[in-house]
Amino acid sequence: MEVCQSLNSMKGLKHFPLTPFRIFRGLICFLVFLSTAFMFLVYFVPPAAVVLRLFSVHYSRKSVCFLFGLWLGLWPFLFEKINKTTVIFCGDRVPAKERVLLIANHRTEVDWMYLWDLALRKGCLGYIKYVLKSSLMKLPIFGWGFRVLEFVPVERKWELDQSVMQQMLSTYSDRNDPLWLAVFPEGTDYTEQKCKRSQKYAAENGLPVLKNVLLPKTRGFYACLETLRTSLDAVYDVTIAYKNQCPTFLDNLFGVDPSEVHMHIRRIPLKEIPKSENEAADWLMNAFLFKDQLLSDFITDGQFPHQGTEGELSTSKCLANCGVVIALTGWFMYLTICSSIWFKVYVGLACIYLASASYFDIRPSPVLGTIKEMLQRKNV
Repeated sequence: MEVCQSLNSMKGLKHFPLTPFRIFRGLICFLVFLSTAFMFLVYFVPPAAVVLRLFSVHYSRKSVCFLFGLWLGLWPFLFEKINKTTVIFCGDRVPAKERVLLIANHRTEVDWMYLWDLALRKGCLGYIKYVLKSSLMKLPIFGWGFRVLEFVPVERKWELDQSVMQQMLSTYSDRNDPLWLAVFPEGTDYTEQKCKRSQKYAAENGLPVLKNVLLPKTRGFYACLETLRTSLDAVYDVTIAYKNQCPTFLDNLFGVDPSEVHMHIRRIPLKEIPKSENEAADWLMNAFLFKDQLLSDFITDGQFPHQGTEGELSTSKCLANCGVVIALTGWFMYLTICSSIWFKVYVGLACIYLASASYFDIRPSPVLGTIKEMLQRKNV
């Protein structure tokens, strides 16, 4: 029990008290983010992710990455500039605009959101995709976005997930397509109960007993690595820790916690990761042993080694991005509410398409590619 509570010993006072002003500000931000997401989806998805995709998957993905990168930029602006959370990067300084597989520990339900702070600094914010539980794909509006951005849904049962992952990952193999694929090998967020179960399983099966992370699941990681190895530049091994509290989504939204987010990054060339499945699994286990020690040292020292590898976000650029997103959203709202009836029809049809595409997993195929396949079959 004591070792499982090790990271919780970092808890202190709340970053800021939860005041009515913070609740009001957080709710306004959430409504703004929700409305901008909805308007971006209904106005940009049909031309960028449907019509353009009929002619080129590559340019469709580039367009979607650019447009939704604008929207995702609102979140680091909220965290770092409005909520005043300090994000500290440590370890290796990684190059801009690489094509990577990213593995991270899963300390809380919102770890994945802070990866946006790193991606924004590297010019890759719209490129990021996640392997995530399939139930999240069914969320209204946000689930539509996850589908459009081509996140990989999993059931956390390998016999069900293997074919889905291989099919989805094979579509990412074009080196010209932008990609930051984020995987959380633990498969779930860290809790004391899960920690104890993980330690018990490790002890019974001769595996390392980890204190601050759960045992990683290796099959999903290897599937990503095997399919994408030839098209990736590197693997980023990211270890995340928080002060004062491990945040929830509401903590993030209301600006209560965390006071600091620390990210330690190791950039690993593909040649350093073994090609066989068993050796790759051993490599991943060793990577999580390293994470476990990093987090133990963080508890003792209050920081990771080699701090300051990335600078602060530009306030002017964040404000400019926010202004563009809000201006576009305001214009779309005007067209929808005050302009021609045809805009209302367009929005209704877009919503029907997005809901149907999410439910039935619809992804348009390029017309030329379909014609080529039909001709090849006919010749055979």
